[in-house]
Amino acid sequence: MFKGEYNHGIDDKGRVILPAKLRENLGERVVISRGLDPCLYVYTVEGWDTFASKLDALPLLDPRSRKIHQFFMSGAVDCDLDKQGRIVVPPNLRGILGEEKELTLVGEGNRIEIWSASAWSEHISEVSEDLDSLTMDLTDLGLSL
Repeated sequence: MFKGEYNHGIDDKGRVILPAKLRENLGERVVISRGLDPCLYVYTVEGWDTFASKLDALPLLDPRSRKIHQFFMSGAVDCDLDKQGRIVVPPNLRGILGEEKELTLVGEGNRIEIWSASAWSEHISEVSEDLDSLTMDLTDLGLSL
């Protein structure tokens, strides 16, 4: 399980260091894909296979299913970790992070999210300001804290 928040940079070649605490559960290869927010998702190979199976089970005749399947699968890339624990974010996915060199990596249970530091800061501020409303939404979904 991935958890925590870590700040790292991205170099000109698109290399990002994955913190040692996050690497413990990764293996030598990961899958990177677009995220639903302005971020990237990083999965273990097994985690990606589980997620991809769920996408493949969606009904092909439903246009919403096709769009979400295309969104994730077209952006998915296998990446090897180098000896320094870095991955190379491909140029087509780097654009999601913008031009900023400072990143925030967030452990999200079954995946890691990579955000530009400013986008993460803005996002978490918005979440914090709306916590009461979000808590009520969770109650409506059947989750009590």
